Amino acid sequence: MGIRHFTREDGAEFTARARESRDLHQPWLSPPLTAEAYAAYAGRLIEDPTKAGFLVCEKDGGGIVGFININNIVEGGFLCGALGYGAFAHAAGRGLMAQGLDLVVRYAFGPMGLHRLEINVQPGNAASIALARRCGFRLEGFSPDMIYVDGAWRDHERWAITAEMVRK
Repeated sequence: MGIRHFTREDGAEFTARARESRDLHQPWLSPPLTAEAYAAYAGRLIEDPTKAGFLVCEKDGGGIVGFININNIVEGGFLCGALGYGAFAHAAGRGLMAQGLDLVVRYAFGPMGLHRLEINVQPGNAASIALARRCGFRLEGFSPDMIYVDGAWRDHERWAITAEMVRK
């Protein structure tokens, strides 16, 4: 597995995979399904210094299996970012996202110089919670009505990992 930053040229493959994965993603997330939506989404990840977007890809020219974004990157004394991610249906359940998340975490704590990463997960999203747990994140709390998703304010569990936890 490997990770790489989003590019504008990835739109056709990304949106095709997102359309194939609609049933898997609902109601948890809504990745872009059209070229126009992808261009806006990727543009934010590429241009906004408070975001970093990564595509999880199979090695040796393999296709995109998922995506992991670090949002709300704060520097200074906080050095933190909030993760969002999704697997594509053809790759779900194969352990590929765990490998990709491990690579993103190491990159965030290495070259990016972050100290903490957080994941906010709706309590019913068993696959996302399992991924956070499998990758060493710890449950830190519960926030009612935390994030507006799919037309309503949703409860979320808060998971986190710090650089020290990875170095142990």
